[in-house]
Amino acid sequence: MNDYLLSVVLGIIEGLTEFLPVSSTAHLRIAEALFHISLGDGYWKMYTIVIQLGAILCLPVYFRERIAKFLSTFPGGEEGDRTLLTHPLGLTVVAFVVTAIPAFLLTKIIGKNLENLTVMGCSLVVGGVVMWIVDAMNAKAEAAGPTAPVTRIHTWKMEAMSLGQAIWIGACQILSAVFPGTSRSMSTIAAGQLAGMSRASALEFSFFLSMPTMVVATCYDLLKSLTGKGENPIGVSQIDSHGWVLLAIGFVVSFIVAYASVAWFMAWVRKRGFVPFAAYRIIVGALVLVYASKLAG
Repeated sequence: MNDYLLSVVLGIIEGLTEFLPVSSTAHLRIAEALFHISLGDGYWKMYTIVIQLGAILCLPVYFRERIAKFLSTFPGGEEGDRTLLTHPLGLTVVAFVVTAIPAFLLTKIIGKNLENLTVMGCSLVVGGVVMWIVDAMNAKAEAAGPTAPVTRIHTWKMEAMSLGQAIWIGACQILSAVFPGTSRSMSTIAAGQLAGMSRASALEFSFFLSMPTMVVATCYDLLKSLTGKGENPIGVSQIDSHGWVLLAIGFVVSFIVAYASVAWFMAWVRKRGFVPFAAYRIIVGALVLVYASKLAG
């Protein structure tokens, strides 16, 4: 495949899957295997980091009004009943810290799992089953809405989240770091629903938590790669004009597709559930396990 077309395809895959609960990491690894891209190539390792950053940067643009509103009401909140830790921005930071510290300490384990198709396949399947069960448990409450007298859901907006919910979601997101294929989106959404949050509020918090988590993670990986401290590093001086064009194409395509994906997903979740994504995860995970077994055999 032509390099420019390959860059467009990979950018589309990253943009589509980064925020849907299907694991962008697993899909990129599958694409790399299908297109025979060497995982040991320092340039392509950096390329995946760059297009991931492109997808992440669509979030502050998409949520610019929400972010501006949260900043203007920090730390007391709209009702004046919030504190430094319980304001939505404070809760995002708390969940980020809960995730970041263990993830940093488990860097070596995470690195090994990133190239393990069996781990990814199992994570896709197990995550799909968990998401299906959790969403089914909350389906009646979602249909009844916030006016129902008795409901499993007691947090319908991100502004109403508690400190305990943020800590719980941050802890569950560690699973997505250690086991690629779990999906950050899936782990935070399912964790939020288990903690009494609605689909929409859990999804929105998932997006807000992705901003600091993924910007820090991708920038850290990119810095290591460019300064020669990461695995299979590549310096800026080693990238030719062709390489820079490929990076630019992947970054821009990923940003645009991710923005459209987020807009569509937010609208979808408000009317429907996550079951189709759970079913998709199970099917893809099963196929990955079959493919991994053939490679091993």
